[in-house]
Amino acid sequence: MSENKDVQKFVYDFTEGNKDLKDLLGGKGANLAEMTNLGLPVPPGFTITTEACKVYLDSGEEPAALRDEVSAHLDALEKRMGKKLGQADDPLLVSVRSGAKFSMPGMMDTVLNIGLSDASVVGLATQAGDERFAWDSYRRLIQMFGKTVLGVDGDLFEEALEEAKAAKGVTVDVDLDAGDLKKLVKQFKKIVTRDAGRDFPQDAREQMDLAIKAVFDSWNTGRAKLYRRQERIPGDLGTAVNVCSMVFGNLGPDSGTGVAFTRDPASGHQGVYGDYLQNAQGEDVVAGIRNTVPLADLEAIDKNSYDQLLKIMETLETHYKDLCDIEFTIERGHLWMLQTRVGKRTAGAAFRIATQLVDQGLIDEAEALQRVNGAQLAQLMFPRFDDTAKTRRLGRGIAASPGAAVGKAVFDSYTAVKWSRSGEKVILIRRETNPDDLDGMIAAEGILTSRGGKTSHAAVVARGMGKTCVCGAEEIEVDTKRRRLTVGDIVVEEGDVVSVDGSTGKVYLGEVPVVPSPVVEYFEGRMHAGADDADELVAAVHRIMAYADRVRRLRVRANADSAEDALRARRFGAQGIGLCRTEHMFLGERREMVEKLILADTDKERETALEKLLPLQKADFIELFEAMDGLPVTVRLLDPPLHEFLPDITELSVRVALAEARKDANENDLRLLQAVHKLHEQNPMLGLRGVRLGLVIPGLFAMQVRAIAEAAAARKNAKGDPRAEIMIPLVGTVQELEIVREEADRVIAEVQAATGTDLKLKIGTMIELPRAALTAAQIAEAAEFFSFGTNDLTQTVWGFSRDDVEASFFTAYLEKGIFGVSPFETIDKDGVGSLVKNAVAAGRATRPDLKLGICGEHGGDPESVHFFHEAGLDYVSCSPFRIPVARLEAGRAAAGPRGSDSR
Repeated sequence: MSENKDVQKFVYDFTEGNKDLKDLLGGKGANLAEMTNLGLPVPPGFTITTEACKVYLDSGEEPAALRDEVSAHLDALEKRMGKKLGQADDPLLVSVRSGAKFSMPGMMDTVLNIGLSDASVVGLATQAGDERFAWDSYRRLIQMFGKTVLGVDGDLFEEALEEAKAAKGVTVDVDLDAGDLKKLVKQFKKIVTRDAGRDFPQDAREQMDLAIKAVFDSWNTGRAKLYRRQERIPGDLGTAVNVCSMVFGNLGPDSGTGVAFTRDPASGHQGVYGDYLQNAQGEDVVAGIRNTVPLADLEAIDKNSYDQLLKIMETLETHYKDLCDIEFTIERGHLWMLQTRVGKRTAGAAFRIATQLVDQGLIDEAEALQRVNGAQLAQLMFPRFDDTAKTRRLGRGIAASPGAAVGKAVFDSYTAVKWSRSGEKVILIRRETNPDDLDGMIAAEGILTSRGGKTSHAAVVARGMGKTCVCGAEEIEVDTKRRRLTVGDIVVEEGDVVSVDGSTGKVYLGEVPVVPSPVVEYFEGRMHAGADDADELVAAVHRIMAYADRVRRLRVRANADSAEDALRARRFGAQGIGLCRTEHMFLGERREMVEKLILADTDKERETALEKLLPLQKADFIELFEAMDGLPVTVRLLDPPLHEFLPDITELSVRVALAEARKDANENDLRLLQAVHKLHEQNPMLGLRGVRLGLVIPGLFAMQVRAIAEAAAARKNAKGDPRAEIMIPLVGTVQELEIVREEADRVIAEVQAATGTDLKLKIGTMIELPRAALTAAQIAEAAEFFSFGTNDLTQTVWGFSRDDVEASFFTAYLEKGIFGVSPFETIDKDGVGSLVKNAVAAGRATRPDLKLGICGEHGGDPESVHFFHEAGLDYVSCSPFRIPVARLEAGRAAAGPRGSDSR
């Protein structure tokens, strides 16, 4: 932004910008300028910048200079077009459309046909030689303006339109004639006057100015905020506004509008993909109100426009070096380009397209790696429907966004959200969706519509969110008022279970069983690249993963507590175990042994209990070290509060009370109850746990260290290559670590002497308390490695109890924008992240060869992996299923700046 606000430029002609000015001109404005620069047929117009929007949103008023700048650009546009905005005999009409940096389909506002009035509609009819077209355009303006700018309930216009069609005995609006539309305009104007408290404005400039403000305001509507949170789009970007001279697809059968993709956004395959609708304006296509024809049919309808469109599509894909999503209008045989952008695509399409573009020489492997992300890879690892299962098919629509979704049928967004919050899995079923359905779409497992195509609102938004979606299932009749759907004599009521296959477009009654994803089978070594579609996807994933592994600096380990988990993690590409939680080894049948340890009154009783646990722990570690032979295994000593191993205090109290009433008291139960009361803590997560247990209960940590050391010695003597690391949890001061380490070193020395083996066991600690992070320089004197426990670190930095706050107030915090995303999901870079960076720098200043990792849930989160790369960690550790995601994101972090963003 210029320092001198008096000369700041707020409006750019389409001839002045380019595709690299998305921050200033928004995605739509930048790409309209780019297409203009390429010499493509773009209707003339201008863009009001995002900076103007920010001023308006911050102050509540438009920049002082904006009106004059808009007037100057409007004058230039009128001279170029040879007509004035709204002039009675030959009106210039314009559209006012939103356009943020990142695509937000349907979330913000658009108004078409601005400039029409009671006077100019007659002039338009005369100039076009088509009275019906003029009045159809006028009713569209009043309908869109009334809803978008004046806040009139859109259903009122829809109901009036449906009544007009019913009175005429027709089902589609194109069958209404000029007389019908004149009556509809009069009715629409009455609706505006009654519900908006003012008449529909007849002054064209007032229409345009109010529409511009409405677009600015739409940046902060509830649905726009919700979509930004879902897609992690910053809330301070603002939107640009594009004022474009109108071209008309509703001038008759030789006109139309459509959306085209340079490749299939669902599969990634090359070909002719998109939708076309004759005698329509653009909103008709994306709204899914009328079912479109495939783009390939345009060749028979208008071959000249079809051929020209294919050439433009090739030009744009080569220029942008990516899948392009294109909006176009044909006005009496003349093709106009209204928008292009890097298109949203499914996860499978993203991987296929990235490798295709490498093979075509348009991008290199590094850029291909930036064209995909961990969230997409995770989607590909979800299960799919079993093709061999017996099914009862309800219908088939367009496969708009892949996946296998099963849930109870619901017919409105409110119910979808309500049932989902109660733990139900739901499928949102609508005739067509609109932006107001966003809440329900997010809550649902999948989306089914009876209208619309691959470019409808439902399809575009679902693809962007990675939701399963089937659109345009015409044989299914959706009755939202009676809350049911019918197919022939089959009736599905709300609450009945349906299954939706977004990969084939098939819809089934009841629950269809699922089978593993081919991508998971590939990671587990059960599938190889071949010729069919699944193998083609696997081949694309393999190529990109191989490159990510070659370039990444971060190593990826697994959080695994058993040999079974370790083996699976290794198949998924784990380079060791970053966190083995030993408390998980004390559950089940061993809980009774822990109870005896807790109840021990004497040193002898305690030693006896520990002696019984030792061989069991040792056997566990031998299996684990064998599974991870040659790779590091970080074993965390016992961490949680001991009361977690004891019976529930309420159940035990009732049991003891009943026994006493029967005069049949159990001595062990009485002792247990005393122990439970003794160990009860108001806040156990900040109580007797972690290193504090090792210091308070003699011999506990020594037993675990001995089990680890003896297991490592046994593996070495069996010609194995164990690489055990011992991790002390919840350290807050170096003195705690020094005491535990001294004991551990003594035990390891004893095992070495007894077994005749040389054990090189690293001893380190978890950094999960703010004080540990702040005193990392001191702690590094006694630690050979740090592993950041970001779950607890997040709790203690924020003062949150994760088990409580996520259910109590996190939803409100997300809705109010306090959080863009939960700090337990993606690391809080400013707070928790600054402590991590401080500990990294301080720890390495003390011990330059200090090994650094992270083993909290953030280790498998894509955004967090990039942070850990930048912070200088050596590895991340996550659950086995997230290992491929972490590998991919570690490669993306190392490969450099993010590539094109298809959000």
